[in-house]
Amino acid sequence: MMVKSERRSRNENIRVLVVDDEPDIRELLDLTLARMGLASSCAGTVAEAKRLLGGGRFQLCLTDMRLPDGEGLELVKYIGEHCQDLPVAVITAHGSMENAISALKAGAFDYLAKPVSLDQLRALVKSAIDLPQRSEREVSPATQAIFGNSPAIQQARLMIERVARSQAPVYISGESGSGKELAASLVHRLGARREAAFIAVNCGAIPETLMESEFFGLSQGRLHRCRERARRILSGSRRRYLVS
Repeated sequence: MMVKSERRSRNENIRVLVVDDEPDIRELLDLTLARMGLASSCAGTVAEAKRLLGGGRFQLCLTDMRLPDGEGLELVKYIGEHCQDLPVAVITAHGSMENAISALKAGAFDYLAKPVSLDQLRALVKSAIDLPQRSEREVSPATQAIFGNSPAIQQARLMIERVARSQAPVYISGESGSGKELAASLVHRLGARREAAFIAVNCGAIPETLMESEFFGLSQGRLHRCRERARRILSGSRRRYLVS
């Protein structure tokens, strides 16, 4: 009972900004958030959303892509400039891969298409409110794991912090020994899933013919030892990061 009470008390301090021009959608999201113990404020336009952002502090923003007085992407960019600690997710009936990519590039935390699964919405909200705040990131050893103060190093740190606050897939490239796995581990440690395990898999060391069996296991009757190893790799990576 004590744990539930503490969790309820913490959730009561979390506010979500819901931006959608359809009253029914706003009401559905408001009710879903209320059942999670979260408070919400609703807006039907970009202008109203900006006014609410200027008058209060929020821990998450859910916005439609198309609004009467502008685009949801405009709000994503505005939040990125004025409320950098606020994760924003774009939810829209006008879903397409181009819109998803544009939203994520603009700095959106995640992207969902209508009709939204309530289970997916709850998972998104939980991940967003689990993100570390700026004060936590500044005292984290992860922010000091990359040495140097050159413009390139500073840019790398900023990029790592930015992608760590997104659910978008991340591709890291570079020469051998340049720190790709270090960068990946920092993305993990600064993200919403930092409490989970970080698993690095060297795909280059696995023969192409064995790649499928290593990750997904072997059919019944094959070598039990290999099957158990494959099960450990992927079962151990649930809600975690896999890095090759």
